[in-house]
Amino acid sequence: MSATTSRPSPAVSATTTATPPPSYRLAWIAWSIGAVAYSVAVFQRSSLGVAGLETAHHFGVGPTVLSTFTMLQLLVYALMQVPVGLLVDRFGPRRLLTTGLLLMALGQCAFALTESVGAGVAARVLVGAGDAMSFVSVLRLIAAWFPARRGALMTQLTALAGITGNLVAAAPLGALLRTAGWTPTFLTAAALAAAVLIPVATLLRDRPTATGPAPAPRPRVRVRDQIADAWSRPGTRLGMWVHFSTQFSGTVFGLLWGYPFLVEAQGLSPATASTMITLLVVVALVAGQVIGASLVRWPASRLGLALGVVLATTLTWAVVLSWPGRVPLPALVVLVVVLGTNMPASMIGFEFARDANPTHRVGTASGLVNVGGFGASVLATLAIGAGIDLVGKGDPMAYRVAFGLQFVLFAVGLTGMLRLRRVVRRERVTAPTDAEAALERAEALG
Repeated sequence: MSATTSRPSPAVSATTTATPPPSYRLAWIAWSIGAVAYSVAVFQRSSLGVAGLETAHHFGVGPTVLSTFTMLQLLVYALMQVPVGLLVDRFGPRRLLTTGLLLMALGQCAFALTESVGAGVAARVLVGAGDAMSFVSVLRLIAAWFPARRGALMTQLTALAGITGNLVAAAPLGALLRTAGWTPTFLTAAALAAAVLIPVATLLRDRPTATGPAPAPRPRVRVRDQIADAWSRPGTRLGMWVHFSTQFSGTVFGLLWGYPFLVEAQGLSPATASTMITLLVVVALVAGQVIGASLVRWPASRLGLALGVVLATTLTWAVVLSWPGRVPLPALVVLVVVLGTNMPASMIGFEFARDANPTHRVGTASGLVNVGGFGASVLATLAIGAGIDLVGKGDPMAYRVAFGLQFVLFAVGLTGMLRLRRVVRRERVTAPTDAEAALERAEALG
């Protein structure tokens, strides 16, 4: 009798199997809103990528001052990652994304209307501050809405959304700049951020609605302890060095120095150089899908894949910078293709951090990881600009020497990755960080 009553009816089983749970659909809605906000943030961040020479002309500045616009924007982004991680863990992604979009809209509006170098730099600082609130917020959404086993896929899809924003900045924004001019172009960028702010502020939900008893409130943790707990995990530190090593070269090339390098040092036409920047973004789109699928199928390959991207990038730059005379176009295409893998590979760093930390600390850990790549990007941006000025902009060796400074950062990053790899391997992969992390792993295993 009990066996008969405990068997579920076929109709109920079929319905349960065919219809995804409502929270799963809501999870995709929440992620989609966050991903659009992140895509717009990357669009704002990348808006100088095809406007480097126009920016120098508009403000009447040289390479070092030009690099200051992007360097300070990235510096603010990097410095804010840990505070943003703490804030998103405490106040939720919706508030952080809303604030970020507002800051970016104000920054781009100011950048469109000023001709003062000081005001222009301040405007880019606002853009960097708003941008800083985007990616970590979306990672927090993923941790709240999706099971751990889907983390790698959702992170790569988020990166794909960001690359889409980069693609729009590389092609349509460049065309608008050439046809409409400076002020209409950056006012359009400001309007886009303001438009996306509305659905984020009104529709986005930070987490699924609780269906059972409300959980007991988590004790308030001091900021210093929250950061120390996240940093104490070797997985967090390994993730930071992975992000440091994989991201900066492609970021600096796409955001500022790639276009001048291709036009002034390699003699390409502006149209061809713009096409090359677009190619970098398209390769990143494809690479993100390949890397995401590989991580889902072979999660143990994460570090090997990151190391491979760093070594390939280092070797390709060595070939290009040692080439006598101007580099042939096919070799430049290879360089751009390799650089296109940098941003997708940098997402691997967040996987190490997420595995090592419970959900309530994912924002803080992700912020620490994000400091790595953008900190390296700040150093590379400033070093390349200073190197060009030091050698002399008209000297054929200027860009070779300037871009050659990247090898110092590659060496530092690889050293950190290899050192932490041994530490992480010694840890038991299945050991829970705390009760919440243990529950998440149980869910991931089904």
